[in-house]
Amino acid sequence: MQRVVWGFIFVWSVLAYAQNEVFLPEPPEIEVEIWASNLVVPWSLVFLSREEALVSERGGRILLLKKGVAPSVYLTLPVYAEGEAGLLGLALHPEFPAKPYVYAMYTYRTEEGVLDRVVRILHSGSKGAVERVIVDRIPAARFHAGGRIAFGPDKKLYITTGDALKPDLAQERDSLAGKILRVNDDGTIPAENPYRNVVWSLGHRNPQGLAWHSIFGMWASEHGPSGEKGWYGHDEINRIFPGKNYGWPLVKGRAGNALYEDPLIFWEQATPPSGMTFWGDDLFVATLRSQALIRLVLEKKGEEVVVKRVERWFSSSSGGKYGRLRDAVVGPDGALYVLTSNRDGRGKPQQGDDKILRLRWKTSR
Repeated sequence: MQRVVWGFIFVWSVLAYAQNEVFLPEPPEIEVEIWASNLVVPWSLVFLSREEALVSERGGRILLLKKGVAPSVYLTLPVYAEGEAGLLGLALHPEFPAKPYVYAMYTYRTEEGVLDRVVRILHSGSKGAVERVIVDRIPAARFHAGGRIAFGPDKKLYITTGDALKPDLAQERDSLAGKILRVNDDGTIPAENPYRNVVWSLGHRNPQGLAWHSIFGMWASEHGPSGEKGWYGHDEINRIFPGKNYGWPLVKGRAGNALYEDPLIFWEQATPPSGMTFWGDDLFVATLRSQALIRLVLEKKGEEVVVKRVERWFSSSSGGKYGRLRDAVVGPDGALYVLTSNRDGRGKPQQGDDKILRLRWKTSR
């Protein structure tokens, strides 16, 4: 595989692992096909079965996708869609279809300002209807809205929230902003939560990805600063532990301060990570401005996890083949599905955008 040639216009720094980071504009072992196209800022993808999936569009629509059939509107939610806000994450109840619930997080406007909420949707074939509110009044804004929701292996719902452009809220244990939240499937508080409220971890700026692995544990991706305190870059991938403080806005990147949990990996140059998943034993992260699908090859050493290798798929020094990438999801067929985000006001739409790409290994693994 081709190694990075230093001297590119953009030099990417990844802690001590920079020497192991490689650009792979055309990953040689991967086949890519367009699975869906002409979407409008897709944000999250969940599979109902091998044949059907739901995708959220930031403008407020949830679409039902069936192979070979034109997408249909499953549900439209009353969202505030400005900047990074709008209809964001989707999640499927872990006991679906026996418990026929879909969860969605979205931004809405009130007389008091902009807020986020998570709702539970009753699935009824080709349509859905909001059945109840799970968490409400999460501070929000045009930017730093977080938005990823997912059920963990413990069947609890995890929710990432941004700092809502008010960084100090990330350090307040009673605020829902700048956190990862954890609730039961009906929105009640699990007894084992560390602060006896819905907060699972704190000190986050704008986390947009969640993933779990049976050996490597729980992970979240997080956008670093874009001018606060004169700081830039330092986008992070973190291992998440209950009750831990991840430092924002008191520190950035790897501070080496025992009060705060350091990221496993961060990039000094802007590499904003969004949705992510484990595909096999490797962590795949969709990134936005950096226009790469990042593959992290990990290894467990005792209680620690180390990064052995970092690959930037579909990316070169001049940009990415598919543009901005928002989410990465493993489908029931074992393929990796990746959402583009080129119509979000920050990208350059290509023909057929936005798309869902389907990735497969050329040889079985």
